[in-house]
Amino acid sequence: MDKRKIWIVDTTLRDGEQTAGVVFANKEKVRIAKFLDELGVDQIEAGIPTMGGDEQEAIKQICKLGLKASIMGWNRPVIKDIEDSLACGVDALAISISTSDIHIKHKLKTSREWVLEHMVRATEFAKKEGVYISVNAEDASRSDMDFLIEFAKAAKQAGADRLRYCDTVGILEPFTCYDNIKKLKEAVDIEVEMHTHNDFGMATANAFAGVKAGANWVGVTITGLGERAGNSPLEEVVMALKHLYDIDLNFKTEMLREVAEYVAMASGRELHCSKAIVGSNMFAHESGIHADGAIKNPKTYEAFQPEEVGLERQIVIGKHSGSASLRMKFAEYGIDLSKEQAEELLPKIRSAAVSLKRTLFDKELVYIYEDHFGKRD
Repeated sequence: MDKRKIWIVDTTLRDGEQTAGVVFANKEKVRIAKFLDELGVDQIEAGIPTMGGDEQEAIKQICKLGLKASIMGWNRPVIKDIEDSLACGVDALAISISTSDIHIKHKLKTSREWVLEHMVRATEFAKKEGVYISVNAEDASRSDMDFLIEFAKAAKQAGADRLRYCDTVGILEPFTCYDNIKKLKEAVDIEVEMHTHNDFGMATANAFAGVKAGANWVGVTITGLGERAGNSPLEEVVMALKHLYDIDLNFKTEMLREVAEYVAMASGRELHCSKAIVGSNMFAHESGIHADGAIKNPKTYEAFQPEEVGLERQIVIGKHSGSASLRMKFAEYGIDLSKEQAEELLPKIRSAAVSLKRTLFDKELVYIYEDHFGKRD
């Protein structure tokens, strides 16, 4: 792998598919893997090989594609899991086990010593196979920090290349997250991946707090797909790194909308119009003041160009529109609307938008024009 500051591991095909009610067909998993590779993802977590059947078959197909991205299989700290992953042809393994006392006591019904022993045994076994290893500290955000540091040190000594810090139930906020990762990085010289969930709407913010504190991997999914409220969305992380941190990962960001639409279709989930970065409303302006500003200079109300993520700017006409938007919209129809005419039409257009409870279609605008001014020759 190259020496960029931040690497992206996408888990749409593993954590994303663990979203309640979501199943990808094998051909969809392969298509998504190709998309992710073309976008510029460094590592693709392709699934859970030990599930067998279609899951194994899809992962094998992905491994045979010859993608630039590293292909990772997810495993429990169980030798058979690791053997199943290796049989699929992956070049990276995620070895996952809980580190919080609530998980150890109530889910695993065991002890911290058992957790360390099984993680170390699995990691040492995997290391002999010469693959890249991420040891995943599940529920790290609710783990005792001293034990998490002990766990990270043991993982590194056993041969792990990185530690995945999992905010499994999304209970972190950025300030605590920053403190936790800083403390972990100061105590253990190991690469850290942020794997953040969105239960309180802070997945991306927490991922960034971790990066600021020294983490250099970010786990993401397309549109934030994932268990419960989902994961940190790839499109948010990549674009925010680029525009807010000036870290350009050289992703093909113009593909983001297309990939988001495909994953939404494959997962049977609506791509919401207000979705950050890729939602259709990102560059749709209705408010008169906003639209007027965007017409004069897009930078007045847009953080980046729509083309950068595969979208287009839209001036939509509705209740909040102003005369400048109206004149621009009618120019698209070849109608040179004067300022006075626009002012005349506005009350009728706003009234129609209120009665219909939506913005107006192009034909509806033309009908209102014709009803008021008569048909054009």
